[in-house]
Amino acid sequence: MKNFLKKLTGTEAPLLEVTTAAQEKIHAVIQTEEVEVEGLRIGIQGRTATAFQYSLGLATEAEADDIVVECDNFKVLVDADSAADLSGAVIDYVDDLNSSGFKIENPNTPTWDNPKAQKIQELIDERINPAVAAHGGQIELLNVGDDAVYIHMGGGCQGCGMANATLKHGIEAMIQEAFPEIKHVIDTTDHAAGDNPYYSPT
Repeated sequence: MKNFLKKLTGTEAPLLEVTTAAQEKIHAVIQTEEVEVEGLRIGIQGRTATAFQYSLGLATEAEADDIVVECDNFKVLVDADSAADLSGAVIDYVDDLNSSGFKIENPNTPTWDNPKAQKIQELIDERINPAVAAHGGQIELLNVGDDAVYIHMGGGCQGCGMANATLKHGIEAMIQEAFPEIKHVIDTTDHAAGDNPYYSPT
């Protein structure tokens, strides 16, 4: 573990930092839970051309390959696949007149190592997201395989009765037009959790 952190950061310092304000808020939330909490889990679930999309939540147990960052009253469980892109990040909690919530400052650039994934990301940012923005939707690219693209549909697209049509006739068609080798665009979204603000399923 120490060698891995040293390789990532050049030191044996923690992979990321959690400010005092964030630690106090996380600890307060953990204390309200009825089950035993192992710690806060953080990972990168997607990215745009300019920013990472994070998953942040409480976890009851650590995964075998998690990187553990010790805080005063809890642990931060860093997804191993996200570790390199979270190196040097700072988790903060802000509460002011304009907004409140967790804020992540990350010095890393959200580019894909895979050139094809980066080009698909640019297509999503430049053409697909502006098209779905009319319904308050947002498409996040999660992963790219040899012939498959994995996405998450957020905002107005989550729980929308027209989500499948948007996927097949919009997103998939635009991606396959630019990348004929892509045979499948797979939606990983839990649409049952969406608010369905624009359409009703038939």
